[in-house]
Formats: sequence, C-alpha cells, structure tokens
Amino acid sequence: MTWMILGLVLFFGTHSISIVARGWRDRMAARCGEWGWKGIYSVFAIAGFVLIVYGYGQAKLAPIVLYTPPTWLRHVAFLLLVPVFPLLLAAYLPGRLKTLAKHPMLNAVKFWATAHLLVKGTLASMLLYGAFLVWASVDRVSVKYRPRPGPPTLPASSVNDVIAIVGGLAIYVAFLLFAHRLLIGVSPLPGH
Repeated sequence: MTWMILGLVLFFGTHSISIVARGWRDRMAARCGEWGWKGIYSVFAIAGFVLIVYGYGQAKLAPIVLYTPPTWLRHVAFLLLVPVFPLLLAAYLPGRLKTLAKHPMLNAVKFWATAHLLVKGTLASMLLYGAFLVWASVDRVSVKYRPRPGPPTLPASSVNDVIAIVGGLAIYVAFLLFAHRLLIGVSPLPGH
C-alpha cells in the first residue's frame, strides 16, 4: 500500500499545484514555456498514476477489509455511474450540458469515486476513491477563486450535447459489458 500512497501524493500533489500555488505554477510555466511546464507536469502525474495502479494492485493481493457493503448498494453505484462518461465527454464538448454542470470533469470524478466507495469496503479502496472524492471536491471549490481559462477550442453546440450524452452512455454500457473487465480485470456485473 506504500506504493499506492506515494502515487496518490505524487498524482494529487501535481494536480493540486493550481489549487495551492497558482503563482508558482504560473512562474514555472513562464520560465519553462507552457509546453515545457506541461511536459514536466505530465511526467510527474503519469509516474504518480503508475504508482497508484501498481500499489492498488499489490494492496488487492492482501486486502484489509473494513466492511462488507450490502449487495443492494451495487445498484445505487450503477445509477451513480450513469452520468460519469457523458460528463467526461461534456468537459471537452462545449454545450448546454457543460454549462449546466459547470465543471463536468470534477463532477464525473465525484460520481465515479462515490459509486466505488459504496461497493468497495477495503482500506486501499477507501484511500484510493476517498482521495479522488476529496480532491475533486476541494478543486471544485478552488475553481471559484482561480482565473478562468480561455475560450473553448470547440464552439458551443447542441450537437455536442447529443454526442456527449449518446457517446457517454455507449461508453458506460461498453464498460459494464466488457471494458471494465478488460482494463481493470474485474467485471462489475455479477456472474461475468
């Protein structure tokens, strides 16, 4: 679990620079150039992510069970996960959905983390999904106090909303049926 914790610190430390040290981030971006800064940032974020995946995999080999969730919570988790992929797509496809959600990526992370917290009762899961939930909540609050980014790269359109919703739901179904098992190694559906 040490590797996972180290990965969480590295991953969220990198992703929290704009929350806790916006001025330093801007000075570093000016010094390295925006693309140079993004490159350095990406190396640390990817290293953190790799450590999270490795550490979580190791923690699953000898899980510390804190509680056993009731089976019915699985259905609640499935419902909470429905908006995740449409919100993720809406973050990159400006439209009414993005405007209504305000921060669709952060909302998607909160739905995803909460759903997993409901159905995973191990210490490693609590740390992993709890960290994502706390970070997304803190980042959501901090966004109010940070400068707004420039205009979106795509024009706002109702077509983007349709793409986000239909595409997001299609990705969700794909994850339920096979992608979760293929990428994560566990099917979310019982008996699969």
